[in-house]
Amino acid sequence: MTQSFFQTFILLLLVTDPFGNVPLFVSALNPVAPARRSRIVVRECAIAFLLLLLFMFFGRHFLAALNLTEVSLRIGGSVILLLIAIRMVFPHPDGVLGRTEGGEPFIVPLAIPALAGPSALATVLLFTANSTEEVAIHVAALGAVLVVWLAVFLSADRLQRLLGTQVMTAFERLMGLILTAMSVEMLLGGVRAFVKTL
Repeated sequence: MTQSFFQTFILLLLVTDPFGNVPLFVSALNPVAPARRSRIVVRECAIAFLLLLLFMFFGRHFLAALNLTEVSLRIGGSVILLLIAIRMVFPHPDGVLGRTEGGEPFIVPLAIPALAGPSALATVLLFTANSTEEVAIHVAALGAVLVVWLAVFLSADRLQRLLGTQVMTAFERLMGLILTAMSVEMLLGGVRAFVKTL
């Protein structure tokens, strides 16, 4: 899945869905003292970024150890993406990622699975790089997505108050619709690759 910077950036942005995760971040950080919230946001975003970066470079070795093919990962990842996209378009009472525990968040549920969830991990595993330039593009796109995460989540309270619940819901549904199309495209690509191996 060799892509340009813009394609990679948009795909990672849709998969991690920072705008759709604003309500989750707001509710998860609600019991935390306001002075600590920004520190937690930076920490959780950094953990998610490092995990995605790790999977981008070493995910293939992990797949090889489990004797999994790229085709099976592509098809499996597309199914997970499709399920998440459907929950974004048709909201579920438990939210896109299901119920979350109370208390100060650490890794779960903000870094994993909100940002570095199964669909995001599957997506970065599918990035193939035939040159140093392509590796740089993928890392730069992930870095740009990190900047968006920080900008969105550090201003999550204000963003939710400013735009309102209805606008945030409409935006999440729009992202879900785009993600649905991308997941179907990924599924078709996986099926085509599988048929070629027969």
